[in-house]
Amino acid sequence: MSTTPIESSQSQKRKKVTTRTFRLKKQHGERISMLTAYDFQTAVALDQAGLDSILVGDSLGMVVLGYETTLPVTIDDMLHHCKAVARGVRYALLIGDMPFLSFQVSDNEAVRNAGRFLQEAGMDAVKLEGGRERAETIRRIVATGIPVMGHLGLTPQSVRQFGGFLPQGLSAQPARGLLEDALILQDAGCFGIVLESVPARLAALISQKLSIPTIGIGAGAGCDGQVLVTHDMLGLFERFTPKFVKRYANLYQEMMRAFSAYKEDVEAGSFPASEHTVEMPDEEWETLLKELRE
Repeated sequence: MSTTPIESSQSQKRKKVTTRTFRLKKQHGERISMLTAYDFQTAVALDQAGLDSILVGDSLGMVVLGYETTLPVTIDDMLHHCKAVARGVRYALLIGDMPFLSFQVSDNEAVRNAGRFLQEAGMDAVKLEGGRERAETIRRIVATGIPVMGHLGLTPQSVRQFGGFLPQGLSAQPARGLLEDALILQDAGCFGIVLESVPARLAALISQKLSIPTIGIGAGAGCDGQVLVTHDMLGLFERFTPKFVKRYANLYQEMMRAFSAYKEDVEAGSFPASEHTVEMPDEEWETLLKELRE
């Protein structure tokens, strides 16, 4: 991978982000930036842009593979995309999402699957969904030396149980339960927790109570960091846009413009032009024609 002088200079100043970096940022009140990636080139761009962390999320099931939910995503799907992302990253902390049924069946299977993310796919850590019911599984994974990020609130793998992609913790009792779950996950060894689609005041309170960082998505500005699905913030996913997404571009429309322009050029015969064409030297062409006439 070639680098410009500016990139080389920046590279000399940057260090690999680790889970320790996350803890130090929390202690110093510095915000943590995270986005998702599912392919090599996006990972390269995110890493060069200086993102603290890249999450290879099981959201790829919806924004890349076209499923209605994340539930059909397999561990082989995840490892395939994690490997591609890892090839493009030098500095960002890489987190692989453990998909549905990769950690719920048994703790032994969960440990084995978590290990594959590091051993085979080049991830630095894994993320898994759930609260107190996952505490022992998290302890087992952490005990093997694998960093774990928790995920509370709207956990997409529980979408059938929730009855849809609905905000969580909107009343006092569920909110208290989320706070308790967060403390339990911290005690189990998580180095951080994603808080998804929970009230901003609740997310801020949880963040204040924890010594580990929180990463919010639809959870307000009171978290220690933020994550978005890259396809959402770039305007690449047209099926729906969550309320909490800020669109920084509209690449879907730009792609449609480019595709339509290409179609028109092909139909008009204006592409390819001479500058897009490889030609034989005239003498070689004449030699070929002469040989064909003989």
